Amino acid sequence: MTCRECERQIPDYIGRKMDYPGMRRFLEHVDACGSCREELVIQFLIQEGMAHLEDGDVFDLQRELRERLEESHRRIRFYEGVLRVGTLFEALAMAGVLGVVAWILR
Repeated sequence: MTCRECERQIPDYIGRKMDYPGMRRFLEHVDACGSCREELVIQFLIQEGMAHLEDGDVFDLQRELRERLEESHRRIRFYEGVLRVGTLFEALAMAGVLGVVAWILR
């Protein structure tokens, strides 16, 4: 992912509109790229800060962003676990089918 792509995806991340593959690529890039992480912080502070100000809420945007990033990383780990389990079941099903075919052909 390039920094330009990342900048275009920041609003989608803040708005929670990213799917698993997009979020995974985005977070990998933001974790490794200081300038994109800084841009994420700036856009988050502006967008979420304005929403909180309009609502009159008390807020800690740094904590909210940190929690959002942690939540995203947890979701990615969950999806990756589901994919691993799915792959395992697929392999077991294929082994079962091959076993049945081998049994029929003997």
